[in-house]
Parts: sequence; C-alpha cells; structure tokens
Amino acid sequence: MAKNILVKNVLTTILGIFFINVGIAHFTDTEWFEPIVPEVLGAPTFWVLITGVFEIALGIGIVIPQTRRYSSLAMAFFLVAVYAGNLNMWVNDIPLEDRKFATIWHVMRLIGQLVMIVVALWIGEWLTKSNQQDY
Repeated sequence: MAKNILVKNVLTTILGIFFINVGIAHFTDTEWFEPIVPEVLGAPTFWVLITGVFEIALGIGIVIPQTRRYSSLAMAFFLVAVYAGNLNMWVNDIPLEDRKFATIWHVMRLIGQLVMIVVALWIGEWLTKSNQQDY
C-alpha cells in the first residue's frame, strides 16, 4: 500500500508542477498559444491568459492535499475543455513557430491528454470504488 501512496504522491507532484509551468508559460509566451485558440471563441489573448490562470490554480490545487480531490476533478474537466484548441490545431493544420505537425504528433498529444485525465481522476480517487455498503 505504501508503494501506491508513493506513486500517487510522485504523480501528483509531477502533474502539479507541469500545470503550474504551462500556466506560467501562458503569461510569458502568450503569442505561442494564441494560434490554436478556435476562431469561434474570439479574443485569443483572453483565452490564453484565462487558461493560464486555471492551469496555475489547478496545479497548486492538486498538490495541496485538502483541495486535491476536487482540483483533480476540475483538472479532468479542464483537460477535456482545452482539448478544443489541440483539436483545432490538428483539424486546421495550424502551425506553431512556422512548423506544422504530422498526424502521429497529434495522436500522441491526444493520448497524453487522455493519460493526464485518467491520472488526475486517479489522484483524486474518483476512479476508486467505495468500500462502503448501502444498507
């Protein structure tokens, strides 16, 4: 059981730091993220900045044990929502830094997104069966 807790703590730290770093990048390199914001949303800078705020908050929230459970669920929903930008990039063949990406890269990115969703839900214990019985 201690090994399971260690793995969960390591994954929590990695995911938290990853989200915080990506969130900070939304403020330090806003222009890099703007091209993938779906045109229908408008105001790409706004969406880049607001998602950066959410990423930082979720990264911090998942690391703090008292907020981990609900932050992990919010993180899973967030990952589903922001995939719209990744899908937009894939479907419309949008380049980043004048570089277009092959389909395999987009598939790997989708798999990575799905893995992060599962890890977030596992960390927050949303995938665990309850040990309590209904009477």
